[in-house]
Amino acid sequence: MTARAVALDVLVRVEGGAYANLLLAAVLRDSDLDARDRAFVTELVYGTLRRQRTLDHLLASALDRPLAELEPPVRAALRLGADQLLVGVAPHAAVGETVAASPRRARPLVNAVLRKLAGTGPPWPLPGGDDPAAIGVRLSYPDWIVERMVADLGRADALAVLTAGNEAAPVTLRPFHGQVTPDALARELAELPEATVEPGALGTGAVVVRGIGDVGRLPAVVEGRATPQDEASQAVVTALDPEPGHAVLDACAAPGGKTTAAAERVGHAGVVVATDVHAARLRLVRLAAARLRLGNVRAAVADGRALPVRTRRFDRVLVDAPCTGLGVLRRRAEARWRIRSEAVAELAGLQRTLLREAAGALAPGGTLVYSVCTLTREETLGVDAWAAESLPELEALPPPGPPWRSWGRGALLLPHVAGTDGMFVLRLHRKSPAPGR
Repeated sequence: MTARAVALDVLVRVEGGAYANLLLAAVLRDSDLDARDRAFVTELVYGTLRRQRTLDHLLASALDRPLAELEPPVRAALRLGADQLLVGVAPHAAVGETVAASPRRARPLVNAVLRKLAGTGPPWPLPGGDDPAAIGVRLSYPDWIVERMVADLGRADALAVLTAGNEAAPVTLRPFHGQVTPDALARELAELPEATVEPGALGTGAVVVRGIGDVGRLPAVVEGRATPQDEASQAVVTALDPEPGHAVLDACAAPGGKTTAAAERVGHAGVVVATDVHAARLRLVRLAAARLRLGNVRAAVADGRALPVRTRRFDRVLVDAPCTGLGVLRRRAEARWRIRSEAVAELAGLQRTLLREAAGALAPGGTLVYSVCTLTREETLGVDAWAAESLPELEALPPPGPPWRSWGRGALLLPHVAGTDGMFVLRLHRKSPAPGR
């Protein structure tokens, strides 16, 4: 199969409900495409998914029927071709190669529509103005996300966040704590052909690398010397600050990046209890621990709203709660089309419940971190305000400093500030009892 045929197949399956990041990785590993074509497929899939609303707006002017009435493979082919035109691929290649990858019976339609569209730009006829619908078409987001980000962050930061969500994320690696230094990992990666390497921006010891292809095939990852993890997520574990010998509870553990980061830090004398309500996702935690040969991870299926753990048992508790994920849209290209506006309030309610339950497991003198990879006020400031009133036994600890932004008693990291995912963290502490009490 050609690169465009592979991309088209992935797009159809993602529209059917598959997750692009999981499906694309599996498809590419099973393909016989070379490294250059695998990179091209990745660019085609993620670009088409991110720019879907912009593409649909342009295609509507070239179609004589609603795009929604077309069969999924035809709709995907039109979007795929339109995206290539939008990013500057030569029309003869964007049209001709996409038509060749399309279902045979649909090729005349795909050819006619894409050729008509090719004649309208560049520049492409996109709406001007500052209303949410116009911004949504230009930057390719649902209206409600535009409205929410502007209301919660202000116009300038909202537009910067939305723009950053359309950029390709680099690969960020976490060296195995205490065994592999960032410098040693950087030197190893720099020896790869076409790789560019730089340190992370948050001081976590992360290594950012571009031009390496499939990160899952890197020897450092396969052999357990490093773990792919965005630096914002690495910084959450830094804020948790697990120490050797600590008992840690990760109450929403899957897929396991923060679990294993904590386990590396507590060492053989410590333990990390990793719980998740989904057995299939908890399997990812076990696989991650096995790859790193971490024998101190105890994974258990459990509902975070009713944790089967001892009260006040853990030195560190992490609640990396389910959220709307508006801080990681550059990695989850299709998520913007699947999240519902109603989910903000629903998830904020769940986050409060999870935080209350997990707080009961925190030992005196211990630290609890609440984190979410989203940016809405309701899931960040709102949960913080609720915790201040409902969990008075926990006091706030100082949040991370710049480039994090003070946000209530916690801190907010916007994706355009440091080139990371967006994240909110809140650090809470249970006081130790006074001597003699």
